[in-house]
Amino acid sequence: MAASMRVRRLVTGAAVTGLMAGGAALGVSGTASAAPAPTTAATVVTGDHHDNCKWKKGHYEKKWVKGHWEKKRVLHHKTWHKGHYDKHGTWHHGHYKHHYTYKWVYIPGHWDYHWVKGHWDCKHR
Repeated sequence: MAASMRVRRLVTGAAVTGLMAGGAALGVSGTASAAPAPTTAATVVTGDHHDNCKWKKGHYEKKWVKGHWEKKRVLHHKTWHKGHYDKHGTWHHGHYKHHYTYKWVYIPGHWDYHWVKGHWDCKHR
């Protein structure tokens, strides 16, 4: 019974497709003398649309970076702070404290490498 339902559906689908194609041909034939032949709007895709897709692994890609301003660290110096006893009599060791100076610097346009994650690359025709 299931096989006969499949056959009925297949025959019905083919008949409907034939009627639609015939109706479209009749509709176009009436205006054929007045205008050039139009291209068909609906195209039948043969095969799976993933046939044209390829997996591209993650990679570094060279990209142009336009000129911009960046805040850069230009000066670094350390200051020594001596050890001391706190009010409870505990000794705290001396240490260096780091000091940085920043300056805005213009970086001209340049090529740089950026990481591109893996993705599907599909070419549709």
